[in-house]
Amino acid sequence: MAGDGTTEGTKVTGIGEGGAPAGAGELEAVRLTYRPQPSDTLTGLRVRDRIKRTWLVLRSAFLVLWVGQWLLAAVRNGSVEVVSSVLFLFVVVVLWGYPRLQASGVQRLVGWQGEYRVTVSASGISCANDHSTLIQKWSVFRGYRETPGHFVLLSRDPNIMVLDVLPKRGADGAGDVDRLRALLDRYSTRV
Repeated sequence: MAGDGTTEGTKVTGIGEGGAPAGAGELEAVRLTYRPQPSDTLTGLRVRDRIKRTWLVLRSAFLVLWVGQWLLAAVRNGSVEVVSSVLFLFVVVVLWGYPRLQASGVQRLVGWQGEYRVTVSASGISCANDHSTLIQKWSVFRGYRETPGHFVLLSRDPNIMVLDVLPKRGADGAGDVDRLRALLDRYSTRV
């Protein structure tokens, strides 16, 4: 990536953890290249929901209340009302589809920006595309979680408003995924 001071295949010799110079045993930077997909964002949102648990609790409580209202109306009237049944099905579809709507919205924001080129190194994560460049230090993140196809980095803020989703498909080779995991283990924590 132009302008980041590193070239392909060189050892990272920048600033290490805690601001100290990186030593000779530093891990090599890992580069990912990919186009964001809605499934990437959906994976990140699901990981965030599992960690926060707030959305899961609210969704479950809301669903239980609607089921209770539907059952009470059916018992009280002696039959199932069409309007209550349609509203109940609508609530189920909305609760099931809300994360997918969020992922679709995020895709509209990031999809037009083209190919993402991400470099993960001892100094943090830099991401460039055709229109912007973002550099994040490791101190931004509380930790990460690995899924079968992604690494999801979660921000430190209480609402976890920032998610970095690194799809494994963006790695050049199988060894890059292992090196990426080693970098994440070294500079972040699994959550």
